[in-house]
Amino acid sequence: MGKIILIIIGLIIVTLGVVCIFDARILTQKMFSFGDQNEGSMGLKIFGFLFAVVGAILIYFNI
Repeated sequence: MGKIILIIIGLIIVTLGVVCIFDARILTQKMFSFGDQNEGSMGLKIFGFLFAVVGAILIYFNI
């Protein structure tokens, strides 16, 4: 039962990371008021990538 819960948590983390990567520019426009939108978008994409990698590692080592 614990493995299933960790896999579901890992899937949620991966999904949030992918959404951050895909919608980085839209999220940057809505959430932040940066003068340089490209810099905020790049930071959000890096954060999303790291989040997706952590979720994938959680799923991989749980199986």
